Amino acid sequence: MEWEVIVSSSLAFFAAIAIVWVFVGTARHVTYVTLADGRRQERSLPPIIRLVLPFCIFIPQVLTGMDALEDSRNRIRRRLVSGGYEGVVHAHEIIAMRLLMPLGLGVLFCTLLYFAFPRMPGSIGPALIERQFFIFFMVLVFFSFIPDGWLKKSVKLRHKSIERALPFVLDLLTLSVESGLDFMSGIHRIIDYRGIDPLGEELIRVFREIQVGRSRKEALRNLSERVDHPDIRSVAGALIQADELGTGIGAALRIQAEQIRVKRFQRAEKLGNEAPVKLLFPLVAFIFPSVFLVLLGPILFQMWIRGGF
Repeated sequence: MEWEVIVSSSLAFFAAIAIVWVFVGTARHVTYVTLADGRRQERSLPPIIRLVLPFCIFIPQVLTGMDALEDSRNRIRRRLVSGGYEGVVHAHEIIAMRLLMPLGLGVLFCTLLYFAFPRMPGSIGPALIERQFFIFFMVLVFFSFIPDGWLKKSVKLRHKSIERALPFVLDLLTLSVESGLDFMSGIHRIIDYRGIDPLGEELIRVFREIQVGRSRKEALRNLSERVDHPDIRSVAGALIQADELGTGIGAALRIQAEQIRVKRFQRAEKLGNEAPVKLLFPLVAFIFPSVFLVLLGPILFQMWIRGGF
């Protein structure tokens, strides 16, 4: 019997190591997207998304492909394109992860909490046991919102990168156009001499779309729909209007660059004005108690020694 216990325990131990090894390998897997010019660009997925993504095939397409979820799928597709994950993750996989996260990882985490609550010291364990159903519910809700939170964060980071690079790219494009180059040559020079970033990827796609025969108006409109950012929509609208009216695009680009810089300064001023409000909670919760402890601690300690309390 002892040998059977040892063998079964060893097998369980090695099986757990194998499962962890597979999960870690899946989490470290590198994903790439192919740009419009054939180059490959790495896309980083969070480890928790990488772990759950292979299991999305076990969710039936009947659930993720229902007609009632068509609006949700379209919204997710737009976010995936805006976040740069087109072709890497699909809309039905995000919907499947909404189910897998709470039913898989959420239930596992709740099980660990269930066995951990009674072993907590003092009155913490019983207090948590009384509220365990509420805690489990909040854990499941938290895991169900992880895919949408990751997708929203990805779009926000990509938009920030585009906001930072857009004024300088417009300046370069303005100089190229005003120096005698046409629009396509200006974009080609920017693509060649700049590193690949989110804005560079979108310019590569615009350049290739125009090369294969699409009009500049259609390529710019597609750019505006893909990125889904107010600054890109403004620039694309100005270029389309200049193209329709037959006016030079150099002046339109210069005006757009100045306006975007003004918006950047306004956003910076807004964040600066919000800083005191955001600092209020850490100031009251952490800094003030520490200062009071340093200033009044020795006095209170002396009073306690002398029997003042």
